Amino acid sequence: MVNIETWDISISAKNVDFYYGTFQALTNVTMDFEKNRVTALIGPSGCGKSTLLRMFNRMNDLIDGARMDGEVLFEGINIYDPKVDPVDVRRRIGMVFQKPNPFPKSIYNNIIYGPRLNGIRNKSDLENLVEKSLKRVSLWNEVKDILGRSAMTLSGGQQQRLCIARALAMKPDVLLMDEPTSALDPISTAKIEELIEELKKNYTIIIVTHNMQQAARVSDYTAFFYLGRLIEYNRTDRLFTTPDVKQTEDYITGRFG
Repeated sequence: MVNIETWDISISAKNVDFYYGTFQALTNVTMDFEKNRVTALIGPSGCGKSTLLRMFNRMNDLIDGARMDGEVLFEGINIYDPKVDPVDVRRRIGMVFQKPNPFPKSIYNNIIYGPRLNGIRNKSDLENLVEKSLKRVSLWNEVKDILGRSAMTLSGGQQQRLCIARALAMKPDVLLMDEPTSALDPISTAKIEELIEELKKNYTIIIVTHNMQQAARVSDYTAFFYLGRLIEYNRTDRLFTTPDVKQTEDYITGRFG
């Protein structure tokens, strides 16, 4: 397992069990995520990796019958404490989904929607935020002359980068990505992967991916899940070359899954 004694920890899951009604989706998951690193969650469909990802910004709260036992600590605070506001959690821990989901608004209004809801009203502040957010995802030069155009007119890859920019505009500390390139072509996928490498300088990133080559390319650490259990968690280079658990080796070599 990973030696975390010297880690600067951003998020920790402690003895987490998660249920959808009577179905147990996660069993006794304990793991820590280091700041300014990319951690990939891999495993076959239905193994619990997206459930775990959504736990980190309390998206599962929106599902009827969902419940959790254990703790999720963000910078030492249990985000499931009754005194913690889920909206505050989602402001600090942003999320990008599998399919690009821009709002049916202009490119400009997609970026400022969240910040304006949070009280930023000054026009020049909003304009600066739009430019900075779009530059962060290498989209500014492509859209700076069409900011008033509907976001729905952009290509799929541009839409996904816009969604990442929209998340960054909220100035989060952590960025969760649920298979962010699965709906994209290879060129757009390469741009998102380059972006992830750049963003980790300023953000902690946790990514769910079915693509093991992608996990190997973009992540510093990889966690392998199977049937709701964390099977192995280690540095990506080690997990893919000399895994400690035979089940991990069988999965990454294609023997099952």
